[in-house]
Amino acid sequence: MAARYAQAMFELASEQGALDQVGTDLDKLDRAIAESPDLARLIASPVVTREQHASAVSAVADELDLSEITRKFLGVLAAKRRLFSLPSIVSSFRARLAEQRGEVTAEVASAKPLDQKQLAALTDAVTAYSGKKVRLDTKVDPSLIGGLVVTVGSRQVDASLKRKLQQLDVAMRGLG
Repeated sequence: MAARYAQAMFELASEQGALDQVGTDLDKLDRAIAESPDLARLIASPVVTREQHASAVSAVADELDLSEITRKFLGVLAAKRRLFSLPSIVSSFRARLAEQRGEVTAEVASAKPLDQKQLAALTDAVTAYSGKKVRLDTKVDPSLIGGLVVTVGSRQVDASLKRKLQQLDVAMRGLG
């Protein structure tokens, strides 16, 4: 279902020449959902009425300064009681946009926020690996302790301290 909504949004945005704007809007929404547990619960709640969902997403759209096309799309999702699928819709839209642009998305989890120099170096490394333009989707995961986990398509490189400690633990257990 999320893929169908994402495809419809993609086609509508493409027809109106607003792919970049909608992509930016959806990125803002995705970050807002990730940073606000209250917002995440609200969009996932089946007990919230259509009207309450519509009012809430309207307020969020105002706060994030979203385009009219994205506002209307959120209104449709609220009216159809499909807001719970918004994270999946965003993911599908991003994948479709990246495909059209000839880009690959690399999901990067790091123990602490990366600075611009680190992001540039990582972008260069993933570009060299994939042979395509790269869009980094970063998130912070303190449980990694240090290092990175980079996922490109179905490939994952886990260079986190957490993983290295797990490997050391397994090796030490094998010696005992």
